[in-house]
Amino acid sequence: MREELLGPKVEGVAVAIVKQLDEENNTNYYAYLLNLRDDIMEGIIITSCGYGENVVTGEKINTSTLRHCIELMLPNEAAKIEPVMEDVFGLTNEYWVSFWVNDVMYDKKFLFLPETIVEKNMKAIPQLGVKGVVIY
Repeated sequence: MREELLGPKVEGVAVAIVKQLDEENNTNYYAYLLNLRDDIMEGIIITSCGYGENVVTGEKINTSTLRHCIELMLPNEAAKIEPVMEDVFGLTNEYWVSFWVNDVMYDKKFLFLPETIVEKNMKAIPQLGVKGVVIY
């Protein structure tokens, strides 16, 4: 493939799945977009979906594709994308992020592979003050 068709390399952007407790001490999981860049991201579009296979029956599983829009993210800012149900942790969870910086469009696919959203893979995320699994 011609190199100019690949687009600019995306750096300083991450997607995190974090564990948070609500007011009643129930555990909830949320997906966040992290802007670790020194510039402003604009016109952000995120699609999310899950896919995989039932290990018992071999049946293919596909979740609905969800679309999210964030107008603007300042440097070192985090934005909540969506809640994530524990039921999909056994699937590949895909977040495709597209955004603009200084009239240049960037896009990147972030994949959380099956069974990687687990406690042993969670690290502190300073921007959010909680633990989670981060894909850069």
